[in-house]
Amino acid sequence: MRFLYHPDRKHMTLAGVLYALGDPVRLEIVRRLATVGEQCCADFDFAIAKSTMSNHFKILRESGVMLTRKEGTQHINSLRQDDLEALFPGLLDVVLRSAQPMVCQL
Repeated sequence: MRFLYHPDRKHMTLAGVLYALGDPVRLEIVRRLATVGEQCCADFDFAIAKSTMSNHFKILRESGVMLTRKEGTQHINSLRQDDLEALFPGLLDVVLRSAQPMVCQL
């Protein structure tokens, strides 16, 4: 089983979080997790390569924006809202308020 890296709260940086949130696909993933709650990777049916989606999930996870846990063969994703709020108060709320849902699937 492959190890999924998640930074400790003390290793999360504003630059890393902003980078992760700066891509439209990653921002849509975060918006959906904030709206719907936990979702597995397969729930995000964007019209882009699976390897590209995996890279987006990796960037979100390794920046500290998202937590991924394995359940059987699935990866379940959730936002690290408590950590983000503790480190960068109000950032996630501001970003999500300004994020518009994608009109079409990528």
